[in-house]
Amino acid sequence: MQFLGGNRRKLRLADDQRNACYPHSLQFYLQPPSGNISLIEFENLAIDRVKLLKAVENLGVSYVKGSEQYQSKLEIELRKLKFSYRENLEDEYEPRRRDHISHFILRLAYCQSEELRRWFIQQEMDLLRFRFSILPKDKIQSFLKDSHLQFEAISDEEKTLREQDIMASSHSLGGVQLELESVYKIPFADALDLFRGRKVYLENGFAYVPLKDIVAIILNEFRTKLSKALALTARSLPAVQSDERLQPLLNHLSHSYTGQDYSTQGNVGKVSLDQIDSLSTKSFPPCMRQLHKALRENHHLRHGGRMQYGLFLKGIGLTLEQALQFWKQEFIRGKMDPDKFDKGYSYNIRHSFGKEGKRTDYTPYSCLKIILTNPPSQGDYHGCPFRHSDPELLRQKLQAYKIPPSGINQILDLVKGIHYQVACQKFFEMTHNVDDCGFSLSHPNQFFFESQRILSGGKDVKKESVQPETPQPKPSVQRSKDVSSALASLNSSLEMDLEGLEELLQ
Repeated sequence: MQFLGGNRRKLRLADDQRNACYPHSLQFYLQPPSGNISLIEFENLAIDRVKLLKAVENLGVSYVKGSEQYQSKLEIELRKLKFSYRENLEDEYEPRRRDHISHFILRLAYCQSEELRRWFIQQEMDLLRFRFSILPKDKIQSFLKDSHLQFEAISDEEKTLREQDIMASSHSLGGVQLELESVYKIPFADALDLFRGRKVYLENGFAYVPLKDIVAIILNEFRTKLSKALALTARSLPAVQSDERLQPLLNHLSHSYTGQDYSTQGNVGKVSLDQIDSLSTKSFPPCMRQLHKALRENHHLRHGGRMQYGLFLKGIGLTLEQALQFWKQEFIRGKMDPDKFDKGYSYNIRHSFGKEGKRTDYTPYSCLKIILTNPPSQGDYHGCPFRHSDPELLRQKLQAYKIPPSGINQILDLVKGIHYQVACQKFFEMTHNVDDCGFSLSHPNQFFFESQRILSGGKDVKKESVQPETPQPKPSVQRSKDVSSALASLNSSLEMDLEGLEELLQ
């Protein structure tokens, strides 16, 4: 990998050359990108791709894949993040270029463990499935050819000749449907799954597969190629990680939080201490609700609980003075001496507000940080109830929150599938009596503000969008933002030679 200085020579491509680079809105990513890219763009593309894949995951759990709602919401996400999604759109070169480069960047981040590879492959497969489902029929053969897939659509004469055999093998396909459906002749070895299920017609070493069934074969090919590519990338990763400017981003990107940090809000000081008990039952997410309950009952929380809950309260609007008063009053109720609190605990509260030590203005924990780090032990109340609670205990908590039995089963099914944030989102919808909350939940403070918006009649709680001054280290984009700060201080003409990555990404 090379970082180049000096003037950049911009390569301007004619329209036909640009189209030749990316002839389709989807691809198998067979060739790594080449050319130059700035370090800032490298990071931005990576973060946008993570946002896209997490949206794909959340939508896949919340809606039936392929349904009208799923398709429309995923298209909205692709448009919002400026990635390619549909053929025949004007000026598609840049979205397709972003799609191409960002995919290969994430290969570097997600090749580092079997669990990461499995997650990355699944989301990329779902994204490919969506794009293929809206690919015009007259473009399918060209896409298959460009993807090096030896799948050839047979002529109408051949289809008529084998009509009865094909319909007998594809039970859901009627005669009228077959007339409108393309049928592909593919090597037998590529259709083994259909063969095992006796769902395909075979002749002379070839399988005759209707379009509706070929999607599974294409996805299987894509999974196989991507799995092999990730394994090869993992072998070559040390060469990339030796670059200190990329290592922090790649190491933390796989569990990064890409949303708002909620460090500074426009309503600071507008939440009074008298409101907290009421707000905890109406607008707190379960993780903060259980911390508040434990604090009120025990008049104490351990360090992990104080940090998680204290930063959340800071994020919803508590000032430093209010926070000191809140914690001191509660701890004194637990028979703690006021002097002991002042000496042992007030410093940590001021520190979290950036008033002590390194003056770091700490931000509230995201869902990912709570789920992935510092699991609670005996006597602790922090963590994520959906991730860290025993299923039976979680069921009892949901019953206490008056979630109906059918809703409890839905939530427990999501938890069983390791979709903890989606389970919390489902909890939000049930407690606020909405069918679709309209957002992907990723932060406890997001839960609070969206709850307040609904309870106040749909009016948004006003908050300023403020860049964090000095981000705290956490498994989120905050480490990535540290990288941003470093990159921003570099000469703006620094570039990365993508050709240096080709051998690593092959």
